[in-house]
This record gives sequence, structure tokens and C-alpha cells, in this order.
Amino acid sequence: MLGDIEENRVFRSKKELMTCLSIMSMRKKFQYKVFKSNTSFIVVRCVHPSCSWRVRANKLIESEYWMVTKHVNKHTCPTDFKTTRRRQATSWVVGECIKRRFINPGRVFRPRDVMDDMKQRYGVELSYSVAWRGRECAYENLRLGTPEQSYNLLPGYLHMLMQTNPGSVVNLEVTDGNKFQYLFIAFAASIQGFSYCRPVISIDATHLKGKYRGVLFTAVCHDANQQIFPLAIGVGDSENDAAWTWFLKRVKDVFGENPALVIVSDRHRSIRSAVEEAFPRAFHGICIYHLLNNLKTKFKSKNKELEQHYIAAAKAYNLQEFHVLFYTLCSAVPGAKEYLESVGLDRWTRSHAPCRRYNIMTTNISESFNAVLVKVRELPITAFVNEVRLLCQRWFQQRRTKANGCSSRMSTDVENKLEQRRDRAQTMDVICADQYTFDVVDGDRNYCVDMALWTCTCRKFQLDQLPCDHVLAVVRKTQYDPYDLCSLYYTRKFWCETYRGVIQPIPHISSWVVPPPISTFQLNPPDVRTVAGRRRKRRLPSMGEELTTPKCSRCKGKGHNRATCQNPIALRQSEPGPSLVSPIAGASSTTELGHQTYPSPSMPPPVAAATAPPDVGHPTDPSPTMPSPIAAATAGPHFGQTLADS
Repeated sequence: MLGDIEENRVFRSKKELMTCLSIMSMRKKFQYKVFKSNTSFIVVRCVHPSCSWRVRANKLIESEYWMVTKHVNKHTCPTDFKTTRRRQATSWVVGECIKRRFINPGRVFRPRDVMDDMKQRYGVELSYSVAWRGRECAYENLRLGTPEQSYNLLPGYLHMLMQTNPGSVVNLEVTDGNKFQYLFIAFAASIQGFSYCRPVISIDATHLKGKYRGVLFTAVCHDANQQIFPLAIGVGDSENDAAWTWFLKRVKDVFGENPALVIVSDRHRSIRSAVEEAFPRAFHGICIYHLLNNLKTKFKSKNKELEQHYIAAAKAYNLQEFHVLFYTLCSAVPGAKEYLESVGLDRWTRSHAPCRRYNIMTTNISESFNAVLVKVRELPITAFVNEVRLLCQRWFQQRRTKANGCSSRMSTDVENKLEQRRDRAQTMDVICADQYTFDVVDGDRNYCVDMALWTCTCRKFQLDQLPCDHVLAVVRKTQYDPYDLCSLYYTRKFWCETYRGVIQPIPHISSWVVPPPISTFQLNPPDVRTVAGRRRKRRLPSMGEELTTPKCSRCKGKGHNRATCQNPIALRQSEPGPSLVSPIAGASSTTELGHQTYPSPSMPPPVAAATAPPDVGHPTDPSPTMPSPIAAATAGPHFGQTLADS
């Protein structure tokens, strides 16, 4: 709220002065008109000719500030000279009034909501077009201008990003005519923290939904607490070979190529060729969920057993277990064996992979990161990048606090997992063969554990680098420390080091200090083909993907949730007890609302109810103080009517 007009009050600009005048006039329910105005002073008066209310403001010398020099704060106009539709409620004033409603990018505020909000707060009735334009003005105010202006601000924003976050890597590629082509951003805190994360990177792409569209490329991994750790983002024109290759080469330049590095993605052809070119020594694994969708689409099967056998075979640790499950899968679906082998068993199975994939068998962490940005992807480019920075800044601070507050040697998630495995290990028998070799009996099966080589025949110990149930059973019988058997990637120390870096905030645009070569650079938006109609906001489902229909917890209907439910809810039947109507047969089924009694939808017609034979032992004549069944029936709404739940 800008407050009221007072003498000697200073405003930062003439627009701020006029905004304050307009909001005050709407709040106090009067109208004004500009009597005189130029670049040095302004005089406004009440629209009523006999009213003495007026304001004069002058511009301060050698500055952009304006000061109120005179204010006659007394209205002498008639009290009935007030209307609900006021001339000061223009679109840009409405935008200033409602812009705080849009601080959250995911906030849905329709023009009808703008009209209701202005009516409730200021008593102003707006037309739909003014409400729509006001909402667009609020969008431009909070989203750093129009989409075209946002591209022009991007070079200055990236300069300030590198100034406030030294060590961050930013690459901006343009085409002929200074048109935007590619963007790559990796924060310095992410670059420092990746050294303490498992070397498995999940990559994915999703569409931007702004005016100039484009594609968002993401690279993420897991931290010690099994949470998403963002590494880098990129923006390109589309998901093609050139864009993916450019993005992955930037990722390699920043994060390097570890010999044990694993890249996990879907089966997009451009990703495969880009990984082979950018990371020739890294292992490229496939998301088992996307491959499952391809499998169901190819063989047109919705068999639940197919899905269960496939997931179990993909996640199997040892080869013997895999072969049993794979044989069962291929027997149920003819042709699946040749199809899955052509993909490459090492690319989608844990047991055949030449490198450790740990527990990252899907691209769920990338999909989850994209889902967090689902509303942010509608913003213009500079506002979008700023929201991603704010998200990462908030994540780093929250997780740094959580890691520093952890008192155990392992992360919180790993501690819980070890505790569950300890409980299962209590029922196992351990037979010692020598100082380092043990035989662990688990039900009707036995497993060999070698503490010298850190191996177990179940292979969980080797592939996850975390003690399995059988190793913990050996630890229970020996003097081994279970924490010494865990990889350093799961320790609290690595967890804290992952988030040691800080993503610093960027000041307001009015405080930017950008050198002339960058400040004078004109970045133009890319060329896109405009498609008629509204832009698509919901993505097309992948092949074989089964979409889940949301169910409302309020009305139990499908296709919406409780927050968007608009279906009326039928009133519940009244509790057993004395009725306010005559106990004539057929008229006792009633629904009560407050002190008024309405007939139930199952109630027979009034005439039939009145002529029905009376119950034995009850009076047939209604009490003088009670309404007759016909009057009770006509007092409420018609039969079958339902009232909306407020």
C-alpha cells in the first residue's frame, strides 16, 4: 500500500505519485481530474466543479523525485456524487493494486477473480477487458517486462549473476541479427558440490510455455540424503542433435568426465548421439520406466505381470535372479526377448551394467525437477532464470541447515535405511568360515560374505556401496563398524560439503551496474512460428504412458481436485430425533438446514403423503403449532434440489 497523500511527501517518480493518487481515490470513493500537468509540476482537482479538494506536486531539481507541495484534503462535493465505476481504475492502476497477488508464479488469478478482488477491496466495478489488461500489467511489472524486453534484459542479468556468484559458468549463444539461440547456466555452488555426489547424472528436456517457447535442458544428480541436486540448466530452440550436443559439451567442460560417470536418460535419439560425442568414455544407461512404456506400446500389452516381471528383472542385483525373471518375462510376451536384447541388456539392467548406477534406475529426479518448474516455465526468459536461481538458493539453504543439524555419521535417509536392514538381519544365522569369510543363512537361502573384498553374493553390497542385510548380520556377530563399510558419498561430511557453497541473491534491476559493452547489447528473441489458438500447456503423454485421472476428495468426482471443485454437494440426511413436521407416513423423511426443515428428495408428493394412512398409535391431525405436510413441502426448494457446499 502506497499510503495517503500528504504535504512534503516525496515520491520516486511521477508514475508512483499518480498511482498513489488513483489508489487513494478508489479507497476514499471519489474521482479526480488532472487540471495542469507538465514535466515540472502537476495539479489535480476533484471532478465536481464546486469541490475544494486539490493536490499540487513539483519535481525536485536535478532528480526524478516528486514532492507534494500543497494538499487541500477536504471534499465539499455532495455525498451522492459517488459511483462504483471510477475513471481512475485504469488497467495499469489495477495492475499496481493486484501485483502482490502474483508473487508466486503458480498463482492462478483469473480476470473474474480480479473483478471480485477490486470490488471487495475498493468497491470498484471493472469490466472484463479492464481486469484482463490489469492482470497483464501486473505480469509485466513482476516478470521484468514483456517477453521481448525480457530477452533484452538477459545479458545484464547474466552479468550480475556472475558478479554476485563468482565461479559460476554462463554461456549465451546468439545467431545472426543477435537473436537468442542457446543458454547454459551452472552455479558455482553446484560445481563445487558435485565432487561430493555419486557420479550418476540424470538428464532430461521439457518444453517452455512462454510466448517464444523453446526447450529446457536439465542435468541433476542425487546428494547423500537421496535428494535432488541441480547441476546445470540450458535453454534451446528444440530437442534436436545440435541442441543436445551443445548442452552436454558445456556440462563436460564444467563437470569433467569421471571414468565411473554414468549418464541416465530416456531413449531419445538425439540424446544418444550427443552422449556418444560429448561423453565417449561415460556409460549411458536408459530409464527403465521409459523403456517399459516402449515395451507396452510395441506389444500392445497392459498386462500387470509384464510390468512386474520387467521391473524386477531390471532392478535385480545378481545374474541368477535376473535370468529367472527375464525368462518368465519372455515366456509371457513373445518377441520381448529380441526387443530388449537389441536395446542392450547392460543399458537397462542393474546386473549387467559395467558401472555402478546405485539406485538411480530412472530419470525420476529429472522429471521431478521439471515438475517443480511447471508454472515457472510459463514466464519470460529472464524471469524464468531468476525463479530457477531462487529455487536453487532456497534448496541449498534449507538442506545446508538440515545437514549441519544432523548428529549421525550418515545422512538421515541412509540412517533410516540401515536401521531397517538391521531389523531384518536379526533373524539371520551367521556361520564363520575364517577371519574374513562368512556364510549367512537367510530363510531357505544362504549368502557368502567376504569382508576382505567387501563382497556379498547378493551383490547389493558391491553395487550400492552400502551394507546389505547379510553384511549387517555379520557385523552383529563381529567387531566391524557398519559405518566404515559405507561409501563416503553417504556420509554426513560429504552431505555438508555438497551444500557448503552459497547461491547469492541478485539485487533489484535498479541497482544493477552493467558495463557499456553488455548494457548496450540488444538481444532479440528467436524466430518462432506463431500457431493459431491458445498455446498448449499440458504435455502430450509418452508412448505407453498411462495417465492417472485425479479424484476429488470433496465430491468424489473425477477429472479435478478439491481446490478446483465446483460441484454442488447434497445435504446430509438429518440425525434421528424429533421432527418438526407431522409424523404422517411418508412425511417423516426430512433434511434439516438450520431451523428450516426441507423435504428429502426421496419424499413422496405432498398430496400422497397427506392422504396416506396414519401410523398406529400416533395422532392423525397435525398439531396447531406445526405446519401441515403440504406447507412444509412448499416452504423449501423443489424436490431433488441440492445446495452448493460453501
